[in-house]
Amino acid sequence: MAHPKHYCGLFGVYGHPKAAGLTYYGLYALQHRGQESAGIVSCEEGAFHVHRGMGLVAQVFTNEALDQLKGSTAIGHTRYSTTGSSHPRNIQPLTVECARGQIAIAHSGNITNAAELRAALEEQGSIFQTTTDSEIIAHLAVQPDLEGEPNDLARTLRRVQGAYSLLILTERELIGARDPFGFRPLSIGRLGDAWVLASETCAFDLVEAEFVRDVEPGEIVVIDREGLRSVQAFPEHHRRAFCIFELIYFARPDSRLYGRTVHEIRVELGRRLAREEPREADLVVPVPDSGNCAALGYALESGIPFEMAFVRNHYVGRSFLQPSQLIRDFNVRVKLNLIKDLVRDKRVIIVDDSIVRGTTCRTRVHNLKEAGAKEVHVMVSCPPHMYPCVYGIDFPDRSKLMAANHSREEIRRYLKADSLAYLSQEGMVQAVGAPANELCMACYDGNYPCPYNPGLDKHITERRRAHALTLGEKLFQEERQRRFL
Repeated sequence: MAHPKHYCGLFGVYGHPKAAGLTYYGLYALQHRGQESAGIVSCEEGAFHVHRGMGLVAQVFTNEALDQLKGSTAIGHTRYSTTGSSHPRNIQPLTVECARGQIAIAHSGNITNAAELRAALEEQGSIFQTTTDSEIIAHLAVQPDLEGEPNDLARTLRRVQGAYSLLILTERELIGARDPFGFRPLSIGRLGDAWVLASETCAFDLVEAEFVRDVEPGEIVVIDREGLRSVQAFPEHHRRAFCIFELIYFARPDSRLYGRTVHEIRVELGRRLAREEPREADLVVPVPDSGNCAALGYALESGIPFEMAFVRNHYVGRSFLQPSQLIRDFNVRVKLNLIKDLVRDKRVIIVDDSIVRGTTCRTRVHNLKEAGAKEVHVMVSCPPHMYPCVYGIDFPDRSKLMAANHSREEIRRYLKADSLAYLSQEGMVQAVGAPANELCMACYDGNYPCPYNPGLDKHITERRRAHALTLGEKLFQEERQRRFL
């Protein structure tokens, strides 16, 4: 894994005759948030039309498929799996039929009490068709009553813990919602008389929609023929915890968060890194594309020339012929190639947004020194990753996080770099420009804002696995007996 993977991208339209087409373009703009699968559900006079598939957005949707997605309302989803395996049955949006009619749901994030909720629902007789935690929300939402009181979406969401931005399509409405901490982004836009919801504002730019505002943490927005209305599902909740790694890596540089472009924030991260960790060098080189903005900031602040010495191959697919030992480090080299003449006999500062396992960074350092660089200094525009993320980013467990198991000097020696530096947590927060108490930085400091019990999850998962094995053994014995008789 060269970089962490995100969970999903969401896009929805209400009140436009070409809703599915707009959703296709919206998902195209959000492709960076998930490259595993994509899906769109549209609604035409109460009838749902669905198209989903494995692969990139442009691979999943043809003109013929989009022509079948009729209606003035649609929601779309592009996915990378964190909870739930890579399988066609897990492609979203999920669709269900219940007493309230048809419902489609698309989810970005990760439910931290998913195992507990699923176990309780299964004991009540619920039958699950997928392995995603998103289906749990659907099961909860369609229940007509809860603890003797009429159920609604606000009651449903108060049972769910963790990170979620949601789009829900009914036969009459488009609904958007965020968890009370606001871990994942979700924004509101207008396109003429139509309403648009998206994970990032860069999707508005592509479809020429105007940004209105963000969906607030804990807010449910309901869009129908009467317009947009808002409900706060968590009126007593005040703690916010927006994922800071959205700003460092995941969000596209042309998106806006906290009133600034992500590009501007990342340039400031690089500037502060240059102030905290100055080096004498001849070149500042980014690791494309995630290190570009921070490297530019480092170069601007330090006065050291900026060079795009690594050239990215933008046409690398998700799978290609593996040459085994024919070409060393092929998986890494096929994505980035080095312009050797730029770095030969130079002292080079290489800037990246993060080091997770360290294997990719080690290869970059090796490439530079192999090309004749006299010195290689590794600069990282965030603090060391010390803890796994449980809110929808596939940071591995602590045993696989380089910084959690090795000192900085040990990491430097492993990378074979001349020096290694990380931006401080204080510098990171100052660069972002948001209050520290409104950000989730659990992957750096282990302070998880939302409760999470890995022991309970493990217990429930093991119990389910044991039950499945017992059932399988029972069926096997019955089959053996049948054959014997």
